[in-house]
Amino acid sequence: MSQDSTERIVAGVRSWISTAPHGARLPSNRALMAKYGASPVTVQKAMQRLIAQGIVESRPGVGTFVRAVRPPSPVDYGWQTAALGSPQSRLTALSSTQRAVAPDAIALHSGYPARELLPERLVRAAIARAGRSDAAIVRSPVAGHPELQSWFANELAAFVPAGVAPPTARDALVVAGSQSGLSSIFRALVGHGEPLVIESPTYWGAILAAAQAGVVLVPVPTGPEGPDPDDVDRALARTGARAFYAQPSFANPTGAQWSREVGAAVLEVVRRRGAFLIEDDWAHDLAIDADPRPLAALDDDGHVIYLRSLTKSVSPALRVAAVIARGPARERILTDRAAESMYVSGLLQAAALDVVTQPGWRSHLRGVREQLRARRDLLVRSIQEHAPAAHLEIAPVGGLNLWLRLPDGADAESLARACESRGLIVAPGTEWFPAEAAGPYVRLNFSGENPDRFPDAARILGSLL
Repeated sequence: MSQDSTERIVAGVRSWISTAPHGARLPSNRALMAKYGASPVTVQKAMQRLIAQGIVESRPGVGTFVRAVRPPSPVDYGWQTAALGSPQSRLTALSSTQRAVAPDAIALHSGYPARELLPERLVRAAIARAGRSDAAIVRSPVAGHPELQSWFANELAAFVPAGVAPPTARDALVVAGSQSGLSSIFRALVGHGEPLVIESPTYWGAILAAAQAGVVLVPVPTGPEGPDPDDVDRALARTGARAFYAQPSFANPTGAQWSREVGAAVLEVVRRRGAFLIEDDWAHDLAIDADPRPLAALDDDGHVIYLRSLTKSVSPALRVAAVIARGPARERILTDRAAESMYVSGLLQAAALDVVTQPGWRSHLRGVREQLRARRDLLVRSIQEHAPAAHLEIAPVGGLNLWLRLPDGADAESLARACESRGLIVAPGTEWFPAEAAGPYVRLNFSGENPDRFPDAARILGSLL
């Protein structure tokens, strides 16, 4: 029988229950089969759904009965105030990019691409194959599936110039998404109460991970071509920090890509200072007008800790990423991951590896590149025409976002609330600054649903500005 038949039985029984007393016995499965012309399997599925919803309860050997509903009583959680004490972190709430919104809203706040930009056919087939493989029942190695480790290492090795030793499979540690990777890196290589130099603005998730790890953030300003290497040098020297977190390619939120000169200079700074560069290559697969240039490809002495995720390009449901590190740093990160989560689901690893090794993966990325370019250009044109007061310093050459500077005196938080009242959801830029915001900004995601509504979004933003 079809899914509609199951739904029809569930709806019919719920209607009957609405007038039945608590504890009443439901008609037998045979009676339901006769009434709805359904098979035994369909009736059983309907009963299982009703039981799962807590509407009915089954008593083996007796029958199925309407479940008595107990009126909820108020619960006092006040005791937790004393038990928890003051929060250790200033970040106690989820980012605005993670909030749910009304279905009819114009949602430009999310950090994830729309469904049509994902390789859905490849993902579904890969998950089905993974479910039939040993990955469904066999424990995964702590460092990750060896073939997936090799794939991540080979992806980075493709950028390695002559004379530099490429990474090996052993250097790659598979983690459950970049967020867990950042948490382990900060705990293992920086440590509670220790300083971490970080770009400003930067990825809000890195700010959150650092706060949860008790790391003290030392912001340095960054621009369209990256931070000033001298600023990075001074920050490392002044604070004694052992690490610098950065996004050299397609930074979130600005979309900027470091120039080759800045990248080489920053790499020289961290080498001279005996520090680590934590390179977050989150948008490696989301290039538009320029290819990614991983700085880790220029390093073979362990100064660069490289992080690459597949969550944005493959599927949010497959939270798989890798940290590539060498030497004792690798062992410390691996130890932290083992203590935190033991290992990443073998099913997720097998499915992710299946997707990125299919012949259709590269053609999918080429198609996504063109779609992202079209969406970005449409949103840029819409903002220029309908909201000229919002200034776009650079058109991002990769990634998913526009970073707009609002007029002086504007309040990004108030603007975001006003936009929401008009059905437009944007992310106020304050979340991307590790200290005070350098000005009023908003971030707009051009990879979300319904790009045809971009002009309407720009009109709303322009009218409010």
